[in-house]
Amino acid sequence: MSVDAERPAWPPSEVPGIDVPRLAGWLARELPGSGRIEAIDLIAGGRSNLTYAITLDGGRRIVLRRPPLGHVQPTAHDMGREYRVLTALGAGTAVPVPRTLAFCDDEDVIGARFYLMDHVDGRVLRSREDAEDITPEQAAGLSEALAGALAAIHTVDVEAAGLGDFGRPSGYMARQLARWRRQWDGSQEAIRATGAVRDLPEYDRLGVRLAERLPVDAPRARSGDADEGRARLVHGDFRLDNALVRLEPRPEIAAVVDWEMSTLGDPLSDLGLTLVYWTEAADPDELPVGAKITTAPGFFTRRAFTDRYAALTGFDLADLDFYVAFACFKLAVILEGIHARYLQKATVGEGFDQIGEGVPVLLRRAHRTLDTGSI
Repeated sequence: MSVDAERPAWPPSEVPGIDVPRLAGWLARELPGSGRIEAIDLIAGGRSNLTYAITLDGGRRIVLRRPPLGHVQPTAHDMGREYRVLTALGAGTAVPVPRTLAFCDDEDVIGARFYLMDHVDGRVLRSREDAEDITPEQAAGLSEALAGALAAIHTVDVEAAGLGDFGRPSGYMARQLARWRRQWDGSQEAIRATGAVRDLPEYDRLGVRLAERLPVDAPRARSGDADEGRARLVHGDFRLDNALVRLEPRPEIAAVVDWEMSTLGDPLSDLGLTLVYWTEAADPDELPVGAKITTAPGFFTRRAFTDRYAALTGFDLADLDFYVAFACFKLAVILEGIHARYLQKATVGEGFDQIGEGVPVLLRRAHRTLDTGSI
């Protein structure tokens, strides 16, 4: 995992979210010969699970993932599930992921369950400034590579990968709607406990509209394909800046990261969220999260990205406006949870003061998408 973005760093004895002496002892037992911890850096950009780059003596770098501090939803941030899917995908699928190293379910070690994986060389592309050295041809190549990575996830043979019981695809979207409504309610309770007040009436109206449009079937599959109806793996937060990329010798996705919300379900829920994050220059609203780099010359439009994904998967995209609106709803709930943690003073890193501002923006965009059918 790349650490070339800005990265708050501390002496190895003073790292928020990690008991370094206990971690060092655990490493010596579980990864003998790994070496002494020289430095630990918080990899900037993550708004949920915390990701740290650990430099060991000899220069080797590994990556640690743990849940966030403070207010944590009861069904979120399952380190065991994230470790399991990465391990399965790294064992012979076409999905690019970091190699996993070890998992710890003993919360006494650092205060939470965590896992370790190899560092992957690559860049995180997020802002227009990140695109200054990228040619339009490379931007188009990255767009195509990202569509290919998403298609690869959605066409994994989950039974062969050992993930056949990783989720329940039937009724997936209905359960998702219920789950994110519960998450919203939990965040509102946490926000009220801080003395803050949130007035967001468009949230309730959106929930009603989405419930009226819920698809009857779960995953979309190839029309007429022998695999039609098969369970599909979904990433849950798929976007350009949740990937590490390389430009040479050709644009490619070196690794897809941040698998904390992965499960079996409807692949179009992933596509919808990717399109919500995918920014175009003419967009009326700007989100405080996600990449802005896709406004740079050469990057696909949302429609071109969708067309490439459809060509690779053969999936039926007739109801795509619903999935984009649902993705706005889901992301609004996620941001509200992060906003709650910010108000509790339980966030690590910068930029959290602006997260709550994105919630009404997303609610408006969802209604606009359902009103117009546009993506």
